[in-house]
Amino acid sequence: MGNLFDKEAASCLLNNLKKEYDIFAPKRYPGDGAYSDTDTIRYGIIESFEEIIWDRKSDYSFKEALLPISDTIMYFTQSSTKLPEPRKKRLLFLRSCDIHALKRLDEIYLKNGFSDYYYQSVRENAKFVLMGCADSFNSCFCVSMGTNQTDSYDAYAYPETNGLYFEFNNEDLKTAAKASEAPEKSFPKRFVTVNEEQGCPPENLPENLGQHELWKEYSGRCIGCGRCNFVCTTCTCFTMQDIFYRDNENSGERRRVWASCQVDGYSDIAGGMSFRKDQGERMRFKVLHKIYNYKNRFGYHMCVGCGRCENICPEYISYIHCLHKLSKIGGKENDQ
Repeated sequence: MGNLFDKEAASCLLNNLKKEYDIFAPKRYPGDGAYSDTDTIRYGIIESFEEIIWDRKSDYSFKEALLPISDTIMYFTQSSTKLPEPRKKRLLFLRSCDIHALKRLDEIYLKNGFSDYYYQSVRENAKFVLMGCADSFNSCFCVSMGTNQTDSYDAYAYPETNGLYFEFNNEDLKTAAKASEAPEKSFPKRFVTVNEEQGCPPENLPENLGQHELWKEYSGRCIGCGRCNFVCTTCTCFTMQDIFYRDNENSGERRRVWASCQVDGYSDIAGGMSFRKDQGERMRFKVLHKIYNYKNRFGYHMCVGCGRCENICPEYISYIHCLHKLSKIGGKENDQ
């Protein structure tokens, strides 16, 4: 049982929530697309529920609302250091596949031998609203990956015919909703059940797959821009940068900046050595990490089937097609 909020009640609810939270959701950025007169859908702070885009997948993932692309983690002088001021609590509107991606981020940043202080400080003060998905979007294959449904959320929301429907699991959010006096209603939750794309990774891969000629195809096609990593909901790599101020070169800030295993310099180490210089090798590393190495370690695939890497690649390299090729290779090996 939930509540159906008309425009006035929804505005009241939003104002109550904004007192405690910065509210992030997929919204439209006019003219910000890759081509002339095109828009971008990405996460940002909303001032009205009407800004939320329900009928299109965001071009970029929710991840930048928790982990900014460039994030200052420390200020320093010659004799002292200072942490940034704590951020306001955050409320994020996520789809089911995104909530599954959140589990992957938690695994890496919180349960991977130690807890990442900066991620943990934001994560502990964040709550999540599940966005209902009535229909699959272009390049989504969440059903194949088993990420099309979830029960791990603080609230559920979906725009029904006569208003915006909410169900609240979290007591703090329930309290914020009471003042809106929205009538009680009950609607079934909207989950995708069928995708046009089928992208399930193969269960059995040959041990020598790393040397397979399949990867040579990508040596000439991939340009190493790293876009696939930057829109991915589960990529977690970053690099560190020290920025020195012009007016005082003995002070500055240390920033954590997203990194990509597909770009030059990512695998450079001390002494001038560099691993995986070939783009085919980098593609192999990325794909097998998403569907093979991560699963061997944690028991489930890293990829959640959001398909954003499919849509963003300027060279039209299909990750899903790569999975199909791997399935055929695995099938042939098993038949022998």
